[in-house]
Amino acid sequence: MAVAAPALLLALAVLAPVAAALAWQNGGTWLFRQRRPGLHGQLFTLYKLQTMTQRHDAAGQLLPDADRLTPLGRWVRATSVDELPQLWNVLRGDISLVGPRPLLEQYLPLYSATQARRHLVRPGITGWAQVNGRNAISWEQKFAYDVWYVDHVSFWVDVRILWLTLRRVLGAHGISAPGQATMEAFRGTSSSDSSSL
Repeated sequence: MAVAAPALLLALAVLAPVAAALAWQNGGTWLFRQRRPGLHGQLFTLYKLQTMTQRHDAAGQLLPDADRLTPLGRWVRATSVDELPQLWNVLRGDISLVGPRPLLEQYLPLYSATQARRHLVRPGITGWAQVNGRNAISWEQKFAYDVWYVDHVSFWVDVRILWLTLRRVLGAHGISAPGQATMEAFRGTSSSDSSSL
């Protein structure tokens, strides 16, 4: 939290113009809110910049991510600027700077016993899975990295992850899964448990 407060103040210089541009693009909406499971699966409201429009098809269904992700939204995601509002979540105590990424609520019943261990620590803005492939690796690999972090969490591991995160953001690595605009939805693991690293 001591780092998050000044970081959020500094981030406002970037957030203000980007939020204004996104609001113009998205019809006035710039902030994305969604319930996510945190420590021990407890739900909280996650904040991000809204990088996709709310365009629907004739049946009223949201269009695929690739059709709703604009060039501006793509840039915001590539630079990870969309994650900056989560510094407010850090200040609230919902998440930490480092930890397994908080995923969708509907994934909770799909985790294997090993994968569910990712909720034994507070989630984070960045994590071991993010610096080892982000969205370019499989769900099973992500969860294996998350569990590795749970078993090896320490101050120096967090420092290493933050340093690697800076390098990954500058290089815009692993933003999306191959052939996807973002990341394919998690539908459960076929085996009874996740693989280990």
